[in-house]
Amino acid sequence: MKVETIAIHSGTIITDTNRPAVQPITTATTFEHHEGSMVYTRAQNPNRLALEQVLAKLEMGADAAAFSSGNAAAMAIYQALPSGSHIIAPDDMYHGIRRQLLEIFKGIHATTFVDMSNLEQVRSCIRPETALIWVETPSNPLLKVTDIKGVVNLAKQFGLKVACDNTFATPIFQNPLLLGADLVMHSTTKFLGGHSDLLGGALICRANDAFWERIRMVQHVGGAVPSPFDCYLLTRSIKTLPYRMRAHHANAMALSKFLSSRPQVEKVFYPGLPEHAGYEVAKAQMSGFSGMLSFTVKGGADTAEAVISKLRWFTHATSLGGVESLIERRAAVEGPDTLTPANLLRVSVGLENPDDLIEDMKQALA
Repeated sequence: MKVETIAIHSGTIITDTNRPAVQPITTATTFEHHEGSMVYTRAQNPNRLALEQVLAKLEMGADAAAFSSGNAAAMAIYQALPSGSHIIAPDDMYHGIRRQLLEIFKGIHATTFVDMSNLEQVRSCIRPETALIWVETPSNPLLKVTDIKGVVNLAKQFGLKVACDNTFATPIFQNPLLLGADLVMHSTTKFLGGHSDLLGGALICRANDAFWERIRMVQHVGGAVPSPFDCYLLTRSIKTLPYRMRAHHANAMALSKFLSSRPQVEKVFYPGLPEHAGYEVAKAQMSGFSGMLSFTVKGGADTAEAVISKLRWFTHATSLGGVESLIERRAAVEGPDTLTPANLLRVSVGLENPDDLIEDMKQALA
């Protein structure tokens, strides 16, 4: 099946005798015992099973595990690692997962943060106890691009696992498992959910091995699973994912080109622009550049905040991937230890008419 057909049909498991076209929501927490039956909804639920099925097929993986948030999904990987493991992670990455490594897993694992676009730097950080290389590409919020194949080839030399946060790209534009990664992680709250109305996360594996079984155990015993209703909402949203992502990509490309032409803009970070440092790698491993971009305005934090205050169609809010355009000064959200420039604005480009978005940005910058 092609991706559009997978998105529509692979997330449907019908058990109702009336054969509805849309899978019903099963809210039961427990199930009658019989051969092959589900037992308890923390372990299995029909809606979660359908969601995990479509996620695995979209990412071309062997299996998927759904979680209550993206943070919970990432944490399951770190919990599955042997105590004392060393992790190599990007110097530019989602700050919530960075905080996990620095605060929750401090004393349990050691982490080295490195410019993941420089493979020699990555190689230089490998230790005997290194167990995992965490990749995030494009990265949040600087849209850095990592050569997934390059990292995988390096990891294979040392027997390391590679996990890739694919939230920005989505499986529509990038499939890390096909490039050799062992695991893919998503905050399904974002583009996969697509409507800013659900919270979720997911992991997808390339092979159903012993490490994956341990992650599954963490999911089951830890219990950080999504509700049946959230699974239903997410499966419904995935049906339109391929078409939504093409529009996000087109709008972001148009806005990034406009911003690049404005004298008030210092720099635009979007991997679809030829001047982006990671453009060639992105072009080789992505079929589209998605709907996220960042840019720095000339001036400091106050200037950036002033631009936000004048916008009409960009909502000043955290998160990303919804149909509405969102903007925020990312350093203000990440806190005092942030490495993000104070004048950087991160934009989740929505599905509004691109001419309206460009006109709005033009008047705000002016």
